[in-house]
Amino acid sequence: MASDGGLDRAEREHRASPIDVHVGSRVRLRRTLLGMSQEKLGEALGLTFQQIQKYERGVNRIGASRLFDLARVLDVPIGFFFDDMSPELGGNAANRSRAAAFGFAEGQDGFEDDTLHRRETLELVRAYYRITDPSVRKRVFDLIKTLSPTE
Repeated sequence: MASDGGLDRAEREHRASPIDVHVGSRVRLRRTLLGMSQEKLGEALGLTFQQIQKYERGVNRIGASRLFDLARVLDVPIGFFFDDMSPELGGNAANRSRAAAFGFAEGQDGFEDDTLHRRETLELVRAYYRITDPSVRKRVFDLIKTLSPTE
């Protein structure tokens, strides 16, 4: 019996790589935070929404040039897609520190890893960025900081 749990070669090749799944989930996270549909992202990249779905699930691997295009359209550094990757997948403390510096780190400040995936969080972020006056937005931000418990 093979060390891969008895899967034959064809089954192994069709299974999504954990890294592809992670990168895809980061694409979905950023797209959702921006309030962008799969259709809109697909249009911006010249792809169908079904292709975007496959990327987001990790079923299709994202090549370097496509990753570059995704970073441009989603307005994030390429490293964003690899942030918060578990050490088992090759993530390291440097990636997590860089993620925190860019403000994209999930799991920071004691939050669970799925905090940014919650509907409430996404709605809050969208509402915050709909505030067009920067001074009002800053006051809202300061208010939220004063309401949250200090460490």
